[in-house]
Parts: sequence; structure tokens; C-alpha cells
Amino acid sequence: MTVTPTLRERQAPLKTRYEADPESAKLTITVRSATEGDDPMRCRIATTAAGPVAWDVGAHPMAGGTEELACSGDVLLASLAACQEITLRMVAAAMGIQLHRVEVTVSGDMDFRGTMGIDPETPVGFGAIRTDIRLAADAPEDRLERLVQRAERYCVVASTLRQPPDLTTTFQIERDEASAR
Repeated sequence: MTVTPTLRERQAPLKTRYEADPESAKLTITVRSATEGDDPMRCRIATTAAGPVAWDVGAHPMAGGTEELACSGDVLLASLAACQEITLRMVAAAMGIQLHRVEVTVSGDMDFRGTMGIDPETPVGFGAIRTDIRLAADAPEDRLERLVQRAERYCVVASTLRQPPDLTTTFQIERDEASAR
């Protein structure tokens, strides 16, 4: 019979290593497009962080896409929902609080006039994002309050959205002489 290590047991050697060697805690996560074909309404995104994983993303129907694929906005909101739920579950496990139910709903408001170039005064992207987290747990009120505070503090995606990092974009353009004529 295999015994699954607890979260604390799994994280203890990591924490020890990161404290002893702070540089070992640093990581660059990279995803890349791996699109095949020339459909302007879809792309494939790939990562190798935990093995090769790829997913297809499409344009939102309000930008001319179809409803068959999640759009990049869906993926952004899904990343927030996933990070908040996983963080909440991990913090609860570390605190010894058993969660009986967790439901995370993330909603974002967009005005497609910005994305579609209809109104230059309308911002492109989400103007507001709301998260509603419902959970059921048997723990005293003060412990549940600490759970919520810690889960909010340690959610990577929520923290990134609250205080955005520097974002740079570089284009490396190769001119195709045959098609430039």
C-alpha cells in the first residue's frame, strides 16, 4: 500500500532548499504558440512545464470567432479561478482545515468596441474582474478568516493582476521576399 505524502511533507524539502539557496526558488515559466494552419481565428498554445501540454484557443464570438473554443479572455479568467481554488485548497491543507466544498466563479467585463477598434476611447481588455468564492468547512471563525487572508495573499494570478509586472513585447520580423512583391 502506497502512502501519499501530505502537503507539508511535499513542501518541506522545497522550503528548506529555497531558504538555503534563494536562487533555486526562481523560475521562468514559458508558453509558446504552436499553431498549425492559417486560420486567423484560432491558435494552439503549448508548454512543457510539467510535460508537453497544448490547448487550442479561439477568438471570442463577439470578435468574429465561434463558440467551439475558449477565447484568451476565458483562459485568463480560468487561470485566476484555478489559481484561487488551488491556493485555497493548499492553504487549507497546510492549516489542517478540511474543505467540504469549494466553488470559484470569476467574471470579467469587457467592451468589445475597444478590441474591435470601433471607439479609440474604449479600453481594450477587461475593465473589471470579480471573483466569488463559496466554501464549506468546519473550522472556527478566526481560522477561516486566516485561511481567506492567506489564500488571497498567496494566489499568484490574483497578485499578478493586482500589481501587474513589467510587460515587454518584442517583434522579430522576417521579410518573406516572395510575398513582399
